[in-house]
Amino acid sequence: MNIPAELKYTKDHEWIKIEGDTITVGITDFAQSELGDIVYVEVETVDETLDAEDVFGTVEAVKTVSDLYLPVSGEIIAFNESLEDEPEKVNSDPYGAGWMVKVKVSDVSELDSLLSAEEYKAIIGA
Repeated sequence: MNIPAELKYTKDHEWIKIEGDTITVGITDFAQSELGDIVYVEVETVDETLDAEDVFGTVEAVKTVSDLYLPVSGEIIAFNESLEDEPEKVNSDPYGAGWMVKVKVSDVSELDSLLSAEEYKAIIGA
């Protein structure tokens, strides 16, 4: 199970890469493996400001559809449009080409509530 130490995580299985007051968000290797083959990623919240824990999109796998939860409050400033044609990137490269959105964080202190790699490993039993 790949859980990069430099990233932050949520209990909802999203990963977060922090770059100043902007974050990149995707789903973890654990999440994509549990979902199975991903066939569609939908994000219609670009240019919207959402609160932490709000649903910012959905990911559809062969067997199920799962909501995607925003880890912190902020404005969705970009969607990885390559996922429209190649949603399988979430399976093959969840921490790289499979990223989902970029967010301008409203309150950087909310980043303190995110999980470390070690805390996330404990949640998933890795």
